[in-house]
Amino acid sequence: MSQPVRFALIGTGRIGQVHAASLHRSEDAVITVAADAVLAGAERTVARYGGRATSDALEAIAADDVDAVVVASPTPTHVDLITAALDAGKPVLCEKPIDLDIARVDAVRDRARSAPTPVVLGFNRRFDPHFTELRRRVRAGEIGRLEHLAITSRDPEEPPSEYVAVSGGIFRDMTIHDFDTARSFVPDIVSVTAVGLRQFSAGIAAAGDFDAAVTTLVGAGGESVTITNSRHAAYGYDQRIEAFGADGLLEVGNVTPTLVRATSAAATASGEPYRRFFLERYRDAYELELAAFIATVRGEDTSANPSPGFEDGRAALLLADAAEVSAREGRTVAVDLT
Repeated sequence: MSQPVRFALIGTGRIGQVHAASLHRSEDAVITVAADAVLAGAERTVARYGGRATSDALEAIAADDVDAVVVASPTPTHVDLITAALDAGKPVLCEKPIDLDIARVDAVRDRARSAPTPVVLGFNRRFDPHFTELRRRVRAGEIGRLEHLAITSRDPEEPPSEYVAVSGGIFRDMTIHDFDTARSFVPDIVSVTAVGLRQFSAGIAAAGDFDAAVTTLVGAGGESVTITNSRHAAYGYDQRIEAFGADGLLEVGNVTPTLVRATSAAATASGEPYRRFFLERYRDAYELELAAFIATVRGEDTSANPSPGFEDGRAALLLADAAEVSAREGRTVAVDLT
């Protein structure tokens, strides 16, 4: 059996803890070093999962006992840390987005494209087993030619105001996952029409952002994609996809702890609540994302379900930028993802 891949984990906040737990559970990975600008966060992480702690991310990336890097630090650091990983010849898995500014993304695009080591983006939903099976069956032609894809993505509750202020807005922060999901079915998107809504949150409105949005994408082959987002859902984390074609319909509904349903005089087919937190809903996806990245690091064949790369991250940000323009200017925006 191959030796575990030795990782540097950069960033030990909420998403960093998600990756730390996945790395710890994997028999094929070990955390060698955790880095965080707030050293105490790194120290708490290694106390739980092993490794050593540092406040110097560049030192961690360059370390001789590090084979690969996971970047889970704040978005403004991503470009510099990706560049550092490429300089060190280390494969890197970076959380989305690459940056909030497409100019900064494009400044390192050629470097990332030509690098011998892979850059993988953390669009974990590509690895959700339910969505993966849906995509496989669509590609197998089960519903004929795909005509329409409907993605519903609603958070259980709005994020803290301090997060909203630095998030880049709903399209770059939230819908960006759905843009990547859409492209995993319809890679070549040519236009974006978005409506941004302020329906319930005074705090989000005060930040100049939207608390809900409806976005329509059109593919080069005439396919349509509708993405429905909201920053709240009283019934839990709402994550559904419907694929419609000439020969039928395929859909993935929300996930509950069990499939037991109860029927009584008070309710019909009542079930358990939906998952309330993204980690509960997508835990398997994070672990499969990591497994695919480790396979990539080891040079194994991942063509059956490849990890999203730098170009996928760039395309999702281009779509997010176009949606922002569309929502604020009230027009359809043509896009070229090449």
